[in-house]
Amino acid sequence: MADVTVTAAYGSVVEDEGFLFVGFAEGEEEEEGYVLFRQPLGGGPVWFEVNDEAFGAEDAIAGIAVGPKGFEVAIRAERAAAFGFATSVAVKIGPGCEDAAPALEALREMLAGLWPE
Repeated sequence: MADVTVTAAYGSVVEDEGFLFVGFAEGEEEEEGYVLFRQPLGGGPVWFEVNDEAFGAEDAIAGIAVGPKGFEVAIRAERAAAFGFATSVAVKIGPGCEDAAPALEALREMLAGLWPE
């Protein structure tokens, strides 16, 4: 069981200021949960954050597990302190999640070396 769970209602893919941002959010309000992945457009390290930019780090993802209801991000042990000592984050994606397909596709490409085949 994951330490943190985000039940996504929205997915998003945005290119801005030389970065690709892929996110999943529970809603549009600031206090609602989210996960965000950020990478330079030319490739490079991925920044991952959960619910607040204070809970994030670069090169923090140890692996990804994909299931029928979403995916789970395993956090590197040496980066767990940046996430309040959480070691995994589940993202639940239901059939009503808006823009889930393009966000998942962009995330697969961004995390190609970690995303299971």
